Amino acid sequence: MAYGIRLKVWGDYACFTRPEMKVERVSYDVMTPSAARGILEAIHWKPAIRWVVDAIHVLEPIRFQSIRRNEVGSKAPAGKIKSAMKRGDLEGLSLLVDEDRQQRASTVLVKPAYVIAAHFELTGKAGADDNVGKHLDTFNRRAARGQCFHQPCLGTREFAAHFELIAPDAPLPPAISESRDLGFMLWDIDHQAPDRPSLFFRATLEAGVIQVPAPDSAEIRR
Repeated sequence: MAYGIRLKVWGDYACFTRPEMKVERVSYDVMTPSAARGILEAIHWKPAIRWVVDAIHVLEPIRFQSIRRNEVGSKAPAGKIKSAMKRGDLEGLSLLVDEDRQQRASTVLVKPAYVIAAHFELTGKAGADDNVGKHLDTFNRRAARGQCFHQPCLGTREFAAHFELIAPDAPLPPAISESRDLGFMLWDIDHQAPDRPSLFFRATLEAGVIQVPAPDSAEIRR
């Protein structure tokens, strides 16, 4: 794998929400490729590169727990936000949290841990100073030091992700021995398309590892 990296990530909880269950959140069994990409971009990202997730190794047994959390029941409409930006003031954007609080249930993963195997590609926005060695060195240095642009998370912001770079010559932590059909899973969102459609693939866990299809694969469905 050219210019590949391997990153171990873990946390206390995770929720990779199934898109068909947004009100009462239910997590996928395993981290989604889009969530893995988000963690990598939190450590190092520039318009000149695009992260591609190749595989996700599951290190801990898949366990769920139901929790209840206080959440806000509404959000400011996009139209009001645009109007406030044009006016230059925040009138009409106030939200009284105490009057709009709702308690919602979530089914989350407990003590998840993964290894993300990925590589990056140069995009059309790469300049003369951009080269693969430069970006690979930057990512490795930042990951080894625990540096990130913002705190990476395991699905939602309240579930922080810890991370550790695995050296190219170091052995991988053992994955779980389980195999199962995970059904259709979110691959990513096509932000370049006008309606930003969700992209899915048929995920299969084989001896604890999900092989993620490439961006141009016929396995990816809209």
